Amino acid sequence: MMTDNIGHEMHRLIAELYPICRSITGNGFRETLQAIHRYIPLEVVEVPTGTPVFDWIVPKEWNIRDAYIKNTRGERIVDFQESNLHVLNYSTPIRTKLSLAELRSHLFSLPEHPDWIPYRTSYYAERWGFCLSHRQLLALPDDVYEVCIDSTLQDGHLTYGEFLLRGQSSDEVLISCHACHPSLANDNLSGIALATFLAQRLGESKSRYSYRFLFIPGTIGSITWLARNEANVANIQHGLVITCVGDAGRLTYKKSRRGDAEIDRAVAHVLKHSGQDHEILEFTPYGFDERQYCSPGFNLPVGCFMRTPNGCYPEYHTSADNLDFVKPASLADSFTKCLAALAVLEGNQAYVNLNPKCEPQLGKRGLYQTIGGQADARQFELAMLWVLNLSDGKHTLLQIAERSGLEFGLIRKAADTLVQHTLLKETV
Repeated sequence: MMTDNIGHEMHRLIAELYPICRSITGNGFRETLQAIHRYIPLEVVEVPTGTPVFDWIVPKEWNIRDAYIKNTRGERIVDFQESNLHVLNYSTPIRTKLSLAELRSHLFSLPEHPDWIPYRTSYYAERWGFCLSHRQLLALPDDVYEVCIDSTLQDGHLTYGEFLLRGQSSDEVLISCHACHPSLANDNLSGIALATFLAQRLGESKSRYSYRFLFIPGTIGSITWLARNEANVANIQHGLVITCVGDAGRLTYKKSRRGDAEIDRAVAHVLKHSGQDHEILEFTPYGFDERQYCSPGFNLPVGCFMRTPNGCYPEYHTSADNLDFVKPASLADSFTKCLAALAVLEGNQAYVNLNPKCEPQLGKRGLYQTIGGQADARQFELAMLWVLNLSDGKHTLLQIAERSGLEFGLIRKAADTLVQHTLLKETV
């Protein structure tokens, strides 16, 4: 698939998944995994309610069929069928009649954005509620309202999807995204789409690393996966949590807890040499699932790849995070930059100069321009000189690129050229 079209293909997948009512458990999550399975061969894992996972316990499974608030004329004034954001996610079942005064404590709105519906959850405390626009809330007359939430909260399973793309090495790159939010296009249907299409693209050629893709419910999903895979996490050499990659904001990368992991440097290098506005953030223990992967007992080299960070755009966790908010051009740009960072990891190796005493004569090998003034050629010659000078078995190509200020792809090309002319060899 051409990169020019990838943004539109990703947007189509987002549009397909957008109507599904997802949560941290339940049939909406399973339906989402089934859709992803058409693109990549996911393994679906079910973990029973009550399973201990470190300091947490896998919660009850939540499913919902319908929900509404009716006025005395029988009209649905708040309707789950119109927007799944209308229901407080994980609401317990209820069927009753209430006065407006009694109902108010169960209603949630956004006074600062009176036309938007907020997204609210109550995963770990049993309650019920509805979300509606503040304008609609203010317009509610004093009436007796019929309230119905046709849901179930009972023992079941937590579900997640996993796909391992095996490479030449058992060393892994972890790509993780939360797939639990309902109709929110940027957070995180954009992340789901990017992870899915990355898996497809990486599967088209042989890779040095193995790639493990996780589609999990936020927080409890990464905790559950880590608890079930604690013995194998040492294989993870690099990782990215992918979220909020479809808005029109600048690309942002949040470093791993280590701060100087190879993935941190690879993404920073790609963004720096893109020539585009971007931001690099230091690690904080707040955000998405990177805070679980980077917890001190694991301290995995996992950063967070996004555009505008969570909570930093007004549409975040509201009905305004819709299909119009995510842009095919932004999705394609996120895809390209993420793929470029992974290409740095794939190509980042160390070499030994086979002619270390003074510079080898590049001219007699056809590697040196005899006529000056050709800027591209001079840049390539400079790249070769840097590679030759720092290829002592201790410096990787990324380190050479960082020190020289040259783009990694140019350094990689120089190394490949020097290997072909038996001036360089890869370290074992």
